[in-house]
Amino acid sequence: MYPKMPSTFSWLGCQRLTPRLMRWFLGIRVLVISLFLGGSILFQIQGNAGQQVTALRYFYVLIAISYLQALFSLVCVKKFGPMRYLAQAQIVWDLLFATILIYLTGGITSLFSSFYILVILSSVLLLSRRDVLLVASAAAILYGSLINLQYYKMLPQLSGVSVFMDVEGGEILYTLFINVFAFLVVGVLGGLLVSRLRYSEDVRQKIEIDYEELERLNRAILANMTSGLLIVDRRLRIRSINTAAEEMLGDRFSELYDADITNFFPGQCLLEDGQFKIITRGEGFLVDRIGHSRPVGYNTSILTDPIHKVDGLLITFQDLTHLKEMEERLKRSDRLAAVGQLAAGLAHEIRNPLASISGSVQLLTENTVLGSEDRHLMNIVIKEADRLNHLLQEFLVFARPSQPVKEWFKAAELVHELTDLCVGDRRFLAIDVQRSCPQDILLYGDRKQLRQALWNLLINAAEAMPDGGRLIFSYDPLSKELIVADSGAGVPQALRQKIYDPFFTTKDHGTGLGLATVHSIIEAHGGTLELENSIGGGAKFIIHLPLDENEVCS
Repeated sequence: MYPKMPSTFSWLGCQRLTPRLMRWFLGIRVLVISLFLGGSILFQIQGNAGQQVTALRYFYVLIAISYLQALFSLVCVKKFGPMRYLAQAQIVWDLLFATILIYLTGGITSLFSSFYILVILSSVLLLSRRDVLLVASAAAILYGSLINLQYYKMLPQLSGVSVFMDVEGGEILYTLFINVFAFLVVGVLGGLLVSRLRYSEDVRQKIEIDYEELERLNRAILANMTSGLLIVDRRLRIRSINTAAEEMLGDRFSELYDADITNFFPGQCLLEDGQFKIITRGEGFLVDRIGHSRPVGYNTSILTDPIHKVDGLLITFQDLTHLKEMEERLKRSDRLAAVGQLAAGLAHEIRNPLASISGSVQLLTENTVLGSEDRHLMNIVIKEADRLNHLLQEFLVFARPSQPVKEWFKAAELVHELTDLCVGDRRFLAIDVQRSCPQDILLYGDRKQLRQALWNLLINAAEAMPDGGRLIFSYDPLSKELIVADSGAGVPQALRQKIYDPFFTTKDHGTGLGLATVHSIIEAHGGTLELENSIGGGAKFIIHLPLDENEVCS
């Protein structure tokens, strides 16, 4: 719906009747009055020399009053603004000025009767249609009254002003008819013009409001779009982009304008045989200003001008980094679930004969006739059977983790407990363990399972620094994340997709179940486990846990 239009007294509307417009009107009005009075003075000077001095006094007084009135109007406009009554007062004064001027210059013989027409035209600019008709009627009445009073010699006689003359009745009627008819015609046409212009102004304002609302909506949509949007010309040069595109391209529009789009979308074909290529669901990589690459999905559409000539290409694109990470996590979870389900059944089948083998060998060792060498070999079998049983136990914990029993507990207590364990472990002797955790932070989860997951990460960090280094174990209250970072060699990019797979390890003595178990525990809590490069060059594991059951982790 359009807002209600304000009541106006001009075709411009009161919103457009500004002090500047009123000042222009008053200035032009003073100029016109000066020209008319100047002409009248010249007329009097060239007339009767005996009455010249006396008549000129009236014109000088009229000029002074006109200028004072204009000055007073300017002060009112500056103080109160362009009020309706002030505009009406200007027109009333102009009607009186025209009547006095015609009286001083001979009445029916005056050359300035057309001044009324200027007053009527001025009212067209300042007043409403009804007021314009009133001004035209007032001009006709004033002029007719002046001429009739002159004809019947009832006008007051001023010294130096000659208005009594013998004029035939036919000439009086003809003059009155011509001038009054002109005044009324100008008033009627002016009133129609006011109505037409007001209607046009109302339509223009409605269109302007629609345009402004549409433009505001368009700016809001472009500014808040999470997808990047850019327009390129036939040379694949950037012509326009939105805020999201600026963020993904890594620079401002002023710096990106006229840049070659192929620098940011390498390997993507946007032109084919000299024509723009329409792509509905394309995928590729975007390289920003500093050289960082990210996966993006994009589509293109052709832009045309008003005559349907191809004017450019619109490219919309979305950052698929998080989507790809989520997809990879889902694939990893499916893969681990499948492997775990298969291997859990296999582990149970292995444990039964393994227990029989271990028990049988233990009975054989009790035979007193065995030699020392045979007894030594049997002890090796028992030892390896125990190690294999322990491995199967770890694998079952990974494959079939128990449902976490969540509760609130202090993060600082868990951090301090684990760092105290590090102090007493030989693997941490040459390592500088640093801990940081506010005392009032609470975690929501299974304390026992989280302790196992974090201890596995700490052991991995220690084993990644055999010659010593620095280990940081902390909780970031801003990002609400547990962090285990080391200064070791780090994890190569090529291996990062495999480190959570069961039995994958780069250690000679590792089982490959440590990180797989950590990932399984964190996933059972509804959290996320991420790997980044540490500031010291090593690995940095980041654990994000939901604060309660209602938080959904992406």
